[in-house]
Amino acid sequence: MGLLDFILNLVGLLLWFNWRAARFDPLSKFTPATLAGTLRRAEKTPLKSWHLPFGIVGLLVVRALFYNFIYKEFGSALNWAGRVDIGVISVPFCGANSSLMTMLLYSFYSFGVMLGVFLLWVLLLSVLKSGAMETDSLRQLLRLHLGTIEKWSRVTKLLLPLLIIVPIWWLGSWPLTYWNILPPVSGMMHRFEQALLVGVGGYLAWKYLIVGALALYFVSSYVYFGKQPLWQHLDVIARLLLAPLRSLPLRFGKMDFAPLVGAGIILLASQVIEQGIELPWGNDASGKPKARWINVPGLVDLYERVSK
Repeated sequence: MGLLDFILNLVGLLLWFNWRAARFDPLSKFTPATLAGTLRRAEKTPLKSWHLPFGIVGLLVVRALFYNFIYKEFGSALNWAGRVDIGVISVPFCGANSSLMTMLLYSFYSFGVMLGVFLLWVLLLSVLKSGAMETDSLRQLLRLHLGTIEKWSRVTKLLLPLLIIVPIWWLGSWPLTYWNILPPVSGMMHRFEQALLVGVGGYLAWKYLIVGALALYFVSSYVYFGKQPLWQHLDVIARLLLAPLRSLPLRFGKMDFAPLVGAGIILLASQVIEQGIELPWGNDASGKPKARWINVPGLVDLYERVSK
């Protein structure tokens, strides 16, 4: 079920991508250069661009109906727990009180998180490519999804995840508490604090893109994959990400370990930000936790505190 859920989310994401790309299809604004080019095809176009967002909604509704039927028929035998990872919290949707409404919420929230992560990756790439020329192929691709935002300054784009995710989660948490998927909050301020922590945690979605880009850059440094634009863009992006490490002696002979060190730093920093840090680790001889010399709470700990 988990794999099926991921595939259906991916199908929805591809529909979204095609919808955004269709709005900027150069052939739709093509100016014919010959008389034959002015002739139109006799058959009607079977699919319009506005069909695609309706297709996404239809996919999510049908998926919810299917999940509800399967869960009612097989229940715990599925050994599947429908959860949506928001970063600082994992929202459980499937349980003893699961209903069609909870499945509908799960279907839309699950796809919403995948779409949100994709757009966050697009935004990070836009930040890194802000210095490229307007004719850069990657910038043109990013503009399909960001529109005029792609031309904004780096600082503004870096603030966007916080400014957008906070109000979205503030609104999106209301149905979850109303349908008892999440515990009720004690007041508006607590709901805003939760939304603020979710907004800060949204930046952690960048770690997957950064680590993946650095890993591919490390491999491509020693394996020739050709002169495709993908590897040229990857080279530029990785060099920008590794700029703070260039002064460190991380090259030994022909081996440059800067990408691996950079990926390790990102993973360690994101783990500390999300889960916090407690030192020393472990328990004493009596089995009790040792006295902590360092006890820095992470976003998950802070979310639990404001949720009480």
